[in-house]
Amino acid sequence: QVQLVESGGGLVQAGGSLRLSCAASGSIFGIYDMDWYRQAPGKQRELVAAITSGGSTNYADSVKGRFTISRANAKNTVYLQMNSLKPEDTAVYYCKMTMLIHDYWGQGTQVTVSS
Repeated sequence: QVQLVESGGGLVQAGGSLRLSCAASGSIFGIYDMDWYRQAPGKQRELVAAITSGGSTNYADSVKGRFTISRANAKNTVYLQMNSLKPEDTAVYYCKMTMLIHDYWGQGTQVTVSS
């Protein structure tokens, strides 16, 4: 009933920037916590950034100061602005919406950073 559609991934050089977006649609009646995760080949999926329903944010140490998570509440959209990208940031990035009964995940978008 809820769908998350991601976009914005691609190939960039080290030091470059990308902005990922995740648009949520469906039966959404309120503001919910949303997260960005990433998963590199052969690695566990890890939490990158989080934003609560109240607007508080948190970041993994590896991206702090470089990434910014934000929300457009009226459009149920969350963004991840990624600056100063490093090859170590290469991964599939997923957004997640945490609801009371169920968690919803996007399909993932590939981010590749070349050196």
